Amino acid sequence: SLSYKAVDWYLDCAYLRSNQAAVFIDSTGRSYSVQAHTLPSARSQGEPLTCRLSPVSGATFGVVLGGDPDQWYLVASDAGYGFLVQLKELYAKNKAGKALLTLPKGAKVLHPVPVTDREKDKVVAITNEGRMLSFPITELPALSRGKGNKIIGIPSQRVELREEFVIAVASVPEGGRLTAHSGKRFITLKESDLEHYQGERGRRGSKLPRGFQRVERVEIER
Repeated sequence: SLSYKAVDWYLDCAYLRSNQAAVFIDSTGRSYSVQAHTLPSARSQGEPLTCRLSPVSGATFGVVLGGDPDQWYLVASDAGYGFLVQLKELYAKNKAGKALLTLPKGAKVLHPVPVTDREKDKVVAITNEGRMLSFPITELPALSRGKGNKIIGIPSQRVELREEFVIAVASVPEGGRLTAHSGKRFITLKESDLEHYQGERGRRGSKLPRGFQRVERVEIER
């Protein structure tokens, strides 16, 4: 029901209190923060973030996060690298933001996903070729910035040429389900189903069933 300017459209949203900071991540992997109560109300069409922030030339904003500063997130690039970080580590004091995610050549930023339990969650990564890999989240490091560790194996040249890359990552809680959407079809995988795709971190993963390999997005049922 929100109104937009002629060339604008809905992109992302975050739920947080007005006394908390809204965090934005740009296409170069830098993070920025703005106090939520200083942003225009929903009764307006908003204002350009560049009025408050100073991203590098050509960078675009694609992610907004907010909420509990101690919430853990899985931050990753579609080259298949990532790490765990708390939201408060993404806060930046200056308009130029701070370096968060180092992107390999040709890679793009994936939307960070919340982590329920750093000891029991399972990481799931799916590529555009329908390969899926699952492993314990304890195998990923907690960092404040950087490239992270390899999540799923994709040859760097294929990423650079945009032939193969990660479509989605997820942090699946114990007893949770993952639903992968492929066009109008979808497949829901229980914890026992995910065991078929379990392997060592950084491996290539296993193919999803035919008809479900062109994954567009995933949902997690906790």
